[in-house]
Amino acid sequence: MENWYAIYTRPRHEKKVFDALTEKNITAFLPLITRVRQWKDRKKKVEVPLFSSYLFVRIDYKYRLDVLQTKGVVKIVNFNGQPAVVPDWQIESLKRMLEHPEKIQLENYVKLGEIVEIQEGPFKGMKGMIKMIKNQTRLVVSIEGIMQAVSVEIDRDFVKKVIQPDEVVSNGY
Repeated sequence: MENWYAIYTRPRHEKKVFDALTEKNITAFLPLITRVRQWKDRKKKVEVPLFSSYLFVRIDYKYRLDVLQTKGVVKIVNFNGQPAVVPDWQIESLKRMLEHPEKIQLENYVKLGEIVEIQEGPFKGMKGMIKMIKNQTRLVVSIEGIMQAVSVEIDRDFVKKVIQPDEVVSNGY
């Protein structure tokens, strides 16, 4: 059965690993955002990974050797000796957030909190955690496999509580 797994790469090898995996016909997802970089003599817009040294692959775990033998891959992220499966909804939420990159900002990883689902607007159907930052209501999607989080600004009136914090652990969210 195919699942999403987080891959840890050598520093600044995310794009090369993504290209190599794609050449091997392995489904890979590298969330990229455009940022302005400043050098002494110029500024330039560049696409950078949303999560440094991480990307995601959708594979049947028994075929992990193809991934691990890719140049630049360090490991498949594990917790307590078990591969960390990233739920489909988290990958889909990331993809939807990337459709509105101007609203994205990285967050401190949060584990506790209420899981909500957006009921209206461009992010309808997305699930995540609500957080207030500088008087903005933001939907935070925590990618537990890599202990990273990303958020997008939302309208608080568009959210509906889905799961209590104590249910989060038992449901695998």
